[in-house]
Amino acid sequence: MPFVGDLASLLLQRLDEGFAASRDPERAAAMRAYMRDQFPYAGLPAPALRAMERKVFAGLSSPSVSDLREVALECWSRDEREYQYVACDYLRKHVRAADAPFIDTARTLITTKPWWDTVDALATRFVGDLVRLHPSLVATMDAWSVESDMWLVRTAILHQLHYGTATDTGRLFGYCLGQASHLDFFVRKAIGWALRHYARTDPGAVRKFVAANESRLSPLSVREATKHL
Repeated sequence: MPFVGDLASLLLQRLDEGFAASRDPERAAAMRAYMRDQFPYAGLPAPALRAMERKVFAGLSSPSVSDLREVALECWSRDEREYQYVACDYLRKHVRAADAPFIDTARTLITTKPWWDTVDALATRFVGDLVRLHPSLVATMDAWSVESDMWLVRTAILHQLHYGTATDTGRLFGYCLGQASHLDFFVRKAIGWALRHYARTDPGAVRKFVAANESRLSPLSVREATKHL
């Protein structure tokens, strides 16, 4: 195992102890089944996991960028899926500690053990904020939007989900059109979700975009985009 700094070591020690004391095998089996048997679970429901996080994070100093990276990668190396959920929450909490090159670590997390649960948490609540803090990363989103990896494509489409009036509509609509013919469910769903969410800010723009491009968008994307219009 690579060297882990003091803050990361203490945090992970607390986390390991918390999981050891709180495991629920019966609930873990149900959670694993819900996620199509892709990941083992410790069996902690979200409220219990959040309560554990508060105890684990209590009294710790603010992380450096290297601390942040170590915590995330160490959590990703552990088997139980809840470790990855903790990493997503920790990254969101300390996004201002991350520098622009941290996007490479985010890419590793997105493409390692990928599924919608961690990818969406990273895309909408970490990568999106990281891009806002470091506008040069817009170019990375442009690159990810045409990647062969569907999870990077989904991240690019969703990263502006909570931007509201600050949304770059040219990029949002451009990413959606660029991947309109994508065959994967998760990309098509992301297109619809991103458009539906932006419709809260500018329903007219979304309505006009969908009307003009309905023949290019998948039925799933159109259905999701117009659900509340």
